[in-house]
Amino acid sequence: MTSQPRWFRILWAPWRMAYIRTTVKKREGEKCIFCEALAMDEREALVLVKSEKAFVILNKYPYNTGHLMVVPKRHVPSVEDLTPEEMVEIGLLLKASLRALRRAYKPHGFNIGINIGREAGAGIEGHVHVHVVPRWSGDANFMLTIGGTKVIPQDLQSTYDELKPLIVEEARKAGLEV
Repeated sequence: MTSQPRWFRILWAPWRMAYIRTTVKKREGEKCIFCEALAMDEREALVLVKSEKAFVILNKYPYNTGHLMVVPKRHVPSVEDLTPEEMVEIGLLLKASLRALRRAYKPHGFNIGINIGREAGAGIEGHVHVHVVPRWSGDANFMLTIGGTKVIPQDLQSTYDELKPLIVEEARKAGLEV
């Protein structure tokens, strides 16, 4: 029997099972988490702002504080399935999100990305969405580098309460009806 290397650590995170279960292929006819979020209470669903064709939602399992997603309301698997109008609204909500995140958290940079298909890393592969992850110098500190553990310094409801009015304001400034 082989033993684990000395540096190998286990972090018990039982709350992650809910996320893992959402990545299991949905049965036909079942709504995805984004479609379900549109029908829920905004605060409970972590929806920050809705426009006519798209919305912004906090990532329930964030990489960093402020990790959010810009999502079309229409359930489509890839950007090439989006209409020009949906692309414009997603772009404007992306712009509003960056401005709100800069105001709230003053990040040094951002990771912005779209994963299309499970093999590309999409956890919700049937409903395209844009990830926005604020980044700071040193956010990969000793806990992540040595301990393999990511520390998120703010709870989701506090992040929601801080970002919501800022994103709504920035979306309106961008010309969106929200």
